[in-house]
Amino acid sequence: MSSSEGGVPGRRAWGTPRTRGAPPSRDAGFVTAEAAVVIPLLVAVVVALVWGLLAVCARIECVDAARAGARAAARSEPRAAVISAARGAAPRGARIVLGREGALVRVRVAAPLPGMGRMTVQVTGEAVALAEETVRR
Repeated sequence: MSSSEGGVPGRRAWGTPRTRGAPPSRDAGFVTAEAAVVIPLLVAVVVALVWGLLAVCARIECVDAARAGARAAARSEPRAAVISAARGAAPRGARIVLGREGALVRVRVAAPLPGMGRMTVQVTGEAVALAEETVRR
């Protein structure tokens, strides 16, 4: 409904085009201002979600690498073979620590997760296995 159709003078109905020379409405820049605030916030949320997904994937890789190393160590393979088995499944830059506690072999894999500044996080995975030579039949 426009002002020429008997509505409120100076107001136009929803969806009617503005006529030439008409003054802009009071809320003409609100959509731009809201978008300027919301878009960076959405980008930050997406970046945080992607970073979290990368952290979860790196954690899974660390656990898999520790399991592979623990299986190799339980079979009494040489230390170099155990580290090679763990390194094959570990994320890039991972640190692998082997240990033995009685009949148990323990493998711990730790990898840094890339981040900005102090936001770097280290993800870890650990696995324990019973050494085969200690099992009696």
